[in-house]
Amino acid sequence: MASAAASIRERQTVALKRMLNFNVPHVKNSTGEPVWKVLIYDRFGQDIISPLLSVKELRDMGITLHLLLHSDRDPIPDVPAVYFVMPTEENIDRMCQDLRNQLYESYYLNFISAISRSKLEDIANAALAASAVTQVAKVFDQYLNFITLEDDMFVLCNQNKELVSYRAINRPDITDTEMETVMDTIVDSLFCFFVTLGAVPIIRCSRGTAAEMVAVKLDKKLRENLRDARNSLFTGDTLGAGQFSFQRPLLVLVDRNIDLATPLHHTWTYQALVHDVLDFHLNRVNLEESSGVETSPAGARPKRKNKKSYDLTPVDKFWQKHKGSPFPEVAESVQQELESYRAQEDEVKRLKSIMGLEGEDEGAISMLSDNTAKLTSAVSSLPELLEKKRLIDLHTNVATAVLEHIKTRKLDVYFEYEEKIMSKTTLDKSLLDIISDPDAGTPEDKMRLFLIYYISTQQAPSEADLEQYKKALTDAGCNLNPLQYIKQWKAFTKMASAPANYGNTTTKPMGLLSRVMNTGSQFVMEGVKNLVLKQQNLPVTRILDNLMEMKSNPETDDYRYFDPKMLRGNDSSVPRNKNPFQEAIVFVVGGGNYIEYQNLVDYIKGKQGKHILYGCSELFNATQFIKQLSQLGQK
Repeated sequence: MASAAASIRERQTVALKRMLNFNVPHVKNSTGEPVWKVLIYDRFGQDIISPLLSVKELRDMGITLHLLLHSDRDPIPDVPAVYFVMPTEENIDRMCQDLRNQLYESYYLNFISAISRSKLEDIANAALAASAVTQVAKVFDQYLNFITLEDDMFVLCNQNKELVSYRAINRPDITDTEMETVMDTIVDSLFCFFVTLGAVPIIRCSRGTAAEMVAVKLDKKLRENLRDARNSLFTGDTLGAGQFSFQRPLLVLVDRNIDLATPLHHTWTYQALVHDVLDFHLNRVNLEESSGVETSPAGARPKRKNKKSYDLTPVDKFWQKHKGSPFPEVAESVQQELESYRAQEDEVKRLKSIMGLEGEDEGAISMLSDNTAKLTSAVSSLPELLEKKRLIDLHTNVATAVLEHIKTRKLDVYFEYEEKIMSKTTLDKSLLDIISDPDAGTPEDKMRLFLIYYISTQQAPSEADLEQYKKALTDAGCNLNPLQYIKQWKAFTKMASAPANYGNTTTKPMGLLSRVMNTGSQFVMEGVKNLVLKQQNLPVTRILDNLMEMKSNPETDDYRYFDPKMLRGNDSSVPRNKNPFQEAIVFVVGGGNYIEYQNLVDYIKGKQGKHILYGCSELFNATQFIKQLSQLGQK
């Protein structure tokens, strides 16, 4: 894929490797040892590097130690240090302290985001005072202030995500200056993203939302940078020859408020389920492995839960292939992988036993020659086999953990019911029944279901009905704060616009999972519905489709249009070019989720030669989102 939008992950990785190589492009096959060095990062730097480079890759780049800036570090006077930190006051104070204490041989200072002139002067003064000027080898602005999680997905930040969260943007008591800070933080990261991408986008956004504020600021920032010809970050060499399909990408800025149902939705695809029910964070999932009580004398303590963490990365072929698949399909695939692995393992065992027969009978000897070849191939495939085994174990554990949640919380029922609500299909059982059923889900599951119903209905339930629902929810142990907020939100958006429409499709249950049910399976999926998904576009995908394909639609016709390359900015919604875009970036201001990401991925599969990237100011699952709604509802 020569397309720029397709590989933000590669571009950010290349930029990081260049930085670790003292800002000289990293050459793969250079002979000899790399220069050994230490890497000093802050939490922000750690979050950016960890999804992209493994410890082994860092070691290959010559990084012997990687330490947090604000930890106690011993001096290592004969080693160069590469710093990768945000240009904050306390970071810079600490760097100046390092210079004074002469911790390292030389200092390569890399700032995640551009450093201001005054802070640069602080460092210069500290270097002078410590007579370490010659040791400060290079100072660079890296413009890498965003986190890439997939080839086609990024999120702005993880450390200070409270600052740019949905709650922060929608707080009723937010002051103008606070809002400016939030917007500047988002814009700074988006600017870094486009510098790394090496492209100046055409920006579209909805009016009267936080997304519009971001668009205006981003347009201004890109424009100023393009003006300043000497220091522009978008000239010649940064753009990488042939990176662009001669067409600029489209950036669609949408506001979370156009669709609050999807982030609350129970989901059915693997990656989104892992994020929803497990602790999944920056591509790493943490599991508690409950080992049951041993059959030991009465009163025995249950064994401690082991915590295990697994990285789900693009290197993991199974994950890449199945992260967007419906869960039952994933269970089936894990089972198939396991069976094919066992067959291979048996083959190796068989060959070994034959080899052990040497010299005992003629038959074995004659088989030797052709078996030696077989064994050699079997042995050489061992590392591959072990890697396969590791992945199978990993996904068996992760999928089993997800399945536990599905079964104990009846998530398949929730998913199917919510799909029906969102697609306005007739419901087969009453909402009240599910809310009152003590076996169905946690209080939070019930709250999510009710909020989706409340957000999606055209006709809000009458006061009497609402009271009845509220009582049922309270009896089920739900916290009603989120509903308070959604009520205000709905009243407000009703004035502004009609609710988002989710298309009218349904999931069709395909009988229970007969194939996986056979006795040999790891996954006992009795009673779990095998739901098959039909592609339906969520609001975010629909908006993208309208803007990318230049379709006229009342939903998006008044979206503002910005082109930072035009000399005079003009406030129009009239696009200058009428051709459909090949590449687009969808960015959700106020937080995103894997459901939307997956929906976009599925949508673009059907479009030949087109690419999209999904970005969001923070990535939350329903639990985290409900928590924010609850805080907003307390006011």
